[in-house]
Amino acid sequence: MLKKRILTGHRPTGPRHIGHLVGTLETWVNLQDSHECFFLVADLHILTTDYAHPERIQDNIHNMLADWLAAGIDPQRASIILQSAIPEHSQLSLLLSMLVTVARLERVPTYKEQVKELNLQPSLGLLTYPILQAADILVYKANTVPVGEDQLPHIELARETARRFNQTYGQVFPEPEALLSQAARLPGMDNRTMHTSYGNGIYLRDTPEETTRKVMSMYTDPTRIHPSDLGHIEGNPVFIYHDAFNPNPEEVEEFKLRYRTGKIGDVEIKKRLAEVLNTYLAPLRERRAKFIAQPKMLMEILHTGTERARFIARQTIEEVQVCMGLLQRRSSAGYGTVVPYPGVFC
Repeated sequence: MLKKRILTGHRPTGPRHIGHLVGTLETWVNLQDSHECFFLVADLHILTTDYAHPERIQDNIHNMLADWLAAGIDPQRASIILQSAIPEHSQLSLLLSMLVTVARLERVPTYKEQVKELNLQPSLGLLTYPILQAADILVYKANTVPVGEDQLPHIELARETARRFNQTYGQVFPEPEALLSQAARLPGMDNRTMHTSYGNGIYLRDTPEETTRKVMSMYTDPTRIHPSDLGHIEGNPVFIYHDAFNPNPEEVEEFKLRYRTGKIGDVEIKKRLAEVLNTYLAPLRERRAKFIAQPKMLMEILHTGTERARFIARQTIEEVQVCMGLLQRRSSAGYGTVVPYPGVFC
């Protein structure tokens, strides 16, 4: 029986943070044996919000690849692919854009959120981001897309687009299903969503000292002025992290009781959290250091996965072009043997 195919990825906005680790990377690692996995370095998508800083992109790609591999992504069991090196992503995005209205794109919640949070003058690229994301998925005919809850509207748009294409031109694409992460979503150090663009995360490349400094500055209960004040546990980031990472639940429950009754201060709770996080991240940091020291190997892994993926993408785009009347089939041998209509570009 054929494995179901997965397509998912990250924008190379910089090194991955601990939210990426528990929210996506650990899930991806566990899926590698049960699914055919394609992990996308979505460098075209980064231009939607950070087009003015091209000098950052290559370094970001290296850092992100090192993080992925250190977390357990295995290039022998999955294809790691560079989006911009496969022109079929952009080509399919253009073709699919004919099937999606501007009004539909303006209703995507993440579009409004990014414009507000990043104070952007939105570009056409940002507006059409979900169409390119749909093309990323559909060009590999992926069945499943592991995502966080915030990406569900994008997957729904990809499903709508696949359905519209199939109804118009014939059955080509599966309607991809979202695989929602079951991990708790970690807040950033400022209690906003942890996001690389916000600079409020604990990064996998951070040293133990940097991690400790960030934890000690973490947002806690704003109503609590003195250690003897009664504290609130619900929605308190320090306790969200203890619940997620502290291997000693009895200790966590004791901390919660003492915090609620004003018998322990934030400093003690945070110091213990810093110890917990540094212990948890230590093996990954050691592996990461080995990968980041070998940039040539990182690029070879990316090149190999990209070449493997492009073969599939070419087949899909040719099939789409035939269905849309842009190519004609030359023989019955399949979609690998097509030519432009007579007179085109002659």
